[in-house]
Amino acid sequence: MRVKSGIVGAVVVVVVGCLGYGAYNIWNGLSGGAAQARVKSGPPDENEIRTTATKFLAAWAKGDADAAAQLTDNAVDARVLLSGYRTDAHVTKATIKPGTPNGATVRYTVRAEVSYRGKTEPWSYTSSLRIVRGVTTGRALVDWQPSVIHPELKKGESIRTGEAASPPIRAVDRNGVELTGKEYPSLGPLLDTLRERYGDRSGGKPGITTQIESTVSDTASHRTLLTLAQGRPGRLRTTVDARIQAAAERAVRRYAQSSVVAIQPSTGEIRAVANHRTDAFNAAMEGRLAPGSTMKIVTAAMLMEKGVAAAGRTAECPKTVMYQGRTFRNLDHFSTSGRSFADSFARSCNTAFIKLIDDTGDDAALPRTAREVFGIGLDWKTGVTSFDGSVPEVSGGEAAAEYIGQGQVAMNPLNMASVTATAASGVFHQPVLVDPSLDGRQLAVAARRMTPQVARQLRDMMRLTAVSGTGARAMSGLGGDKGAKTGSAEVDQQGEANSWFTAFQDDLAAAAVVQSGGHGGDAAGPLVAAVLGAD
Repeated sequence: MRVKSGIVGAVVVVVVGCLGYGAYNIWNGLSGGAAQARVKSGPPDENEIRTTATKFLAAWAKGDADAAAQLTDNAVDARVLLSGYRTDAHVTKATIKPGTPNGATVRYTVRAEVSYRGKTEPWSYTSSLRIVRGVTTGRALVDWQPSVIHPELKKGESIRTGEAASPPIRAVDRNGVELTGKEYPSLGPLLDTLRERYGDRSGGKPGITTQIESTVSDTASHRTLLTLAQGRPGRLRTTVDARIQAAAERAVRRYAQSSVVAIQPSTGEIRAVANHRTDAFNAAMEGRLAPGSTMKIVTAAMLMEKGVAAAGRTAECPKTVMYQGRTFRNLDHFSTSGRSFADSFARSCNTAFIKLIDDTGDDAALPRTAREVFGIGLDWKTGVTSFDGSVPEVSGGEAAAEYIGQGQVAMNPLNMASVTATAASGVFHQPVLVDPSLDGRQLAVAARRMTPQVARQLRDMMRLTAVSGTGARAMSGLGGDKGAKTGSAEVDQQGEANSWFTAFQDDLAAAAVVQSGGHGGDAAGPLVAAVLGAD
């Protein structure tokens, strides 16, 4: 909610250090007897840097937006944010203390007070500015950036104080256990999103905050900088299972750049989402990577639906095979002869799948099956932002590459956990993190389901993979009804392949990726097994 602008009277305290004031050099030339100011060039000197920084910070602290803006190289944009510091952010007192310049850069500390509707809180932070030479005037000026006002402020954003955009929430798992970003770090960004989307539907009351808001989009996230008054949190139930989430958090810590998602096949409810990355990106639900041979779950279903393959039918697996000028080979260059299609699936034989592409007579068959049966590429409405997979319609060698999860196929652990859940249950259930009844959103529905015969064969092949195939070592500690598929996805200019693994155990499916993790069963496999074992 945007607050109305209003000027709040205040006492302004300014600490400007001991930088001192300099003076511009003036020279008199003989040109009609008139004195002319020399337009200086080159980098600002130490005195100019100190003087300009001091004057700017003093004017800003005093609340003189016009004077401060004139000391920048973009007075128009600067004036908007400098004025808003008082009228929109409701800063009523400011002490700004500059530090010693480091070259043309001056760091400074802001100690301010923010007041709104009788609530006043201190606000402190540090930022920096840089002094540059004005191109046309030659004056030393502040190089204007929004971060001059606050280090987190970006172009297209402003700082406002008022009633928070949404009430706080107390998110709980499906059994009522509270979920916090401190206890479950991977959920932190998701909980922020859930608050923004569902806070006003959870029965809470907004607090008063100073926050960064977008000035160009109503849907951009708000970032709280200061809380003046706590709101009353509403209760939001999610589909997460705290016990499985805890196992997922522990599992991903084993490898950098790893992500895992767990889904209940019978409902599509998301039981866990975890990431271990050097950034805050939710790769588990928004990533776009080639899934490698885990894609063979979809490919096998398509081939069996079209009648060109069956679990017990012989499928040749040579070391290499060529399709329309492109050569494909198996991992470690293995080959088999006289074995079944199920064996090729369990051993992840690339060439056995590529050899069957001509028999389909339809390059679009795989993208169509991915969409119509497994729901890939439909508009999933999970409750938070997600990428819902992509299997583009291509031809020739690119179509063949998609058979084994390479080429232009793009997936993430959410997508592959859903593919496995569909294989396990026989029908696509769109993944969800919060119940759709909360906001009335319509879930995606697949156009059709696998025939019972194909679904049974697919599950049997995944079971074989988990017991005696490439997934056997990772799945060896798990009981119950279990099935798996491994994947290693090669990436250009990346030394090691990305490790993929997806599996089900009874009514839980999970998928993981470890970037540069190598073989699917070596890195991603143990992550998935640990998550499944927590159920």
